[in-house]
Amino acid sequence: MSAAAAAAAASAANVAVIGGGISGAVCASLLAAHGVAVTLFDSGRGAGGRMAQRREVMEDGTELRFDHGAPYFTVSNDEVARVVSGWEARGLVAEWKAMFACFDREAGKFTDFEKEGTIKKYVGVPGMNSICKSLCLEDGVVAKFGVTIGRMDWIQDRSSWLLASLDGRDLGHFDYVVATDKNIASPRFSGLTGRPPPLDLSLLPQLSMMIQDIPVRPCFALMLAFSEPLTKVPVQGFSFSNSDYLSWAFCDSSKPGRAHVLLNSQSWVLHSTAEYASKVINNIGPRKPSADALAKVAEELLKEFQATGLNIPQPIFMKAHRWGSAFPAIAISGDDKCVWDKSMKLAICGDFCTSPSVEGAVLSGMRGASKILGISSVPHTT
Repeated sequence: MSAAAAAAAASAANVAVIGGGISGAVCASLLAAHGVAVTLFDSGRGAGGRMAQRREVMEDGTELRFDHGAPYFTVSNDEVARVVSGWEARGLVAEWKAMFACFDREAGKFTDFEKEGTIKKYVGVPGMNSICKSLCLEDGVVAKFGVTIGRMDWIQDRSSWLLASLDGRDLGHFDYVVATDKNIASPRFSGLTGRPPPLDLSLLPQLSMMIQDIPVRPCFALMLAFSEPLTKVPVQGFSFSNSDYLSWAFCDSSKPGRAHVLLNSQSWVLHSTAEYASKVINNIGPRKPSADALAKVAEELLKEFQATGLNIPQPIFMKAHRWGSAFPAIAISGDDKCVWDKSMKLAICGDFCTSPSVEGAVLSGMRGASKILGISSVPHTT
């Protein structure tokens, strides 16, 4: 079959995309631009995945917003750069002209100040979730949020997939499935839900070793709002060395296009070390942590932040969030950038296929769309 004929056949198909993070949203958008009917399912309340933005309301009714997942992204791949340029032209992303450094916890001082403009940092506008939200609203994409996939059954005589939600609802037949959830066939799914993972790997024995249990690095994010700027912090973002608790700190309110910022206030997001997060999760278990457990994490991470000697005051708002299995520790698919089974019409995409980054996730989503369309690369229509 020629590339044109394959693309035409795919455009008559209907595709289920599982996951509304950047990989799934990019893949869905590209497929829809080629006339493919796409239904996107996500267990969350909205699009974004780790590019989510958190809305919080203080006791006095003041609204705060935090990019509590991926703080920004960089681009080195030419294909992804062209896509990002299109997003920039549409006002979905902007450059964050931030200065970064490293804070040595033992020495109590900043080192390794980054030269301004060394690496271009991009953020979604007005939040990191803006890109995914926009892509999921494009013509040809039907996005269904609050839906967790519970079963994926391959119907041999129809050569299609039958999907059902975790609560047993029939979600319909699909000619192709794009799965962007690394837990789709993982025992971690059972740990979180008490149910078997949706994808039965006995259907795909050649893929089982690759995707059944992808190693991950957990992380806690601490969202902080201060009534005044942190004047002793000379940068907008910094990594930590010699800290058992903290790995990164980002001044969220310094990003472009942030409308929900109080006058003279600052919002910060801190990321814990994977080691600290693993220790906490080992103690409290894999299920969603209680409010008390998260409050204890928040206190411990704030205490470490205040122990830097940077005159960190008490925040006017503080809340922790757990990313239990969000950050992949390996890449599983090599040069293909996605896992593809042509006979089962299944693509598995995500940063865990390429590199643990937004750019890696975008590239993997593009490759997944290419596989379904039967062409070597996808025109940059997003």
